[in-house]
Amino acid sequence: MEIFPPVPLAEWKASKETLHRFAQVVGKIRLAGSVRRNHWWNVPYHVTGSGITTRPMGLTDGNPVFTIDFDFVGHRLVVRGLDGSESSFSLLGQSVSSFHRRTLAALHAIGVEVTMEHPHPFDLPDGRRPFAEDTEHAAYDPFWVNRYWQVLSQVGLVLEAFSAGYSGKVSPVHHFWHTFDIAVTRFSDRKVEQGPDTDPVTREAYSREVISAGFWFGDDAFPRPTFYSYAAPEPEGLADEPLLPEAARWVDFRGGRLAVLDYDDVRGGEDAPRRVLDFYESVYRAAARRAGWDVEGLACPGGVTDPVVAGT
Repeated sequence: MEIFPPVPLAEWKASKETLHRFAQVVGKIRLAGSVRRNHWWNVPYHVTGSGITTRPMGLTDGNPVFTIDFDFVGHRLVVRGLDGSESSFSLLGQSVSSFHRRTLAALHAIGVEVTMEHPHPFDLPDGRRPFAEDTEHAAYDPFWVNRYWQVLSQVGLVLEAFSAGYSGKVSPVHHFWHTFDIAVTRFSDRKVEQGPDTDPVTREAYSREVISAGFWFGDDAFPRPTFYSYAAPEPEGLADEPLLPEAARWVDFRGGRLAVLDYDDVRGGEDAPRRVLDFYESVYRAAARRAGWDVEGLACPGGVTDPVVAGT
């Protein structure tokens, strides 16, 4: 399997836009059916051996324990109950409207009833249109959807390796249905004061100082698959710091500065994962040092904190 195979946005843009909305349908079910965690850690997907999963949920809302899995090898949505009950349907040929209807029917078939508080897209151009009425988005190319999952899986392991080097509070490596990226975030223990006009999603996500690393597949605003990293709040002078590898750069993005490394600048070579790790580490060290984090004290070389093991 090629390391970081090609995934040009132009080749699967229509499929991506449909799949993004499929993911939001199920993501909002996860939001309704799971215990809330700090920084919304309960909401994102996790990568599996054939796709992505919500992880188990239920019980707290009167429903039995259940999971929803996207299978991007067999191209099916699979709903399972803890009692062994199962319902599934093909992802091929579905519009967002039919996907929404069939997902709720699959849940009903295993005894699950979930009410989405806001059954429409979040932070997408058609955010006012209910999922049930979206017959426009109906593209699904199984080749490119499978490719998306392959890239997601490879990048996820690179982010796991990066995550292992930090002993402080760190998020899981998870796939957000909001922005359709995969990311991991390191936290300091310092609280962040935010203005009263800050929206509740942002307030919870950035209630502490963070340095985040991730990857997205591209969209209209940034139309190339890209590795990225940033700090919030952004320390003064951060964008003056050099980055690794040479192809990495700072760009203006949503009122701040974002470190980016074009996927096509590193993909394909055996050293590609190492170059991406060098990129993430260069941003982290620069941001942490400027923000006054204890860089050496929070280091966790090789994922080991035990001083006995570390010294052998």
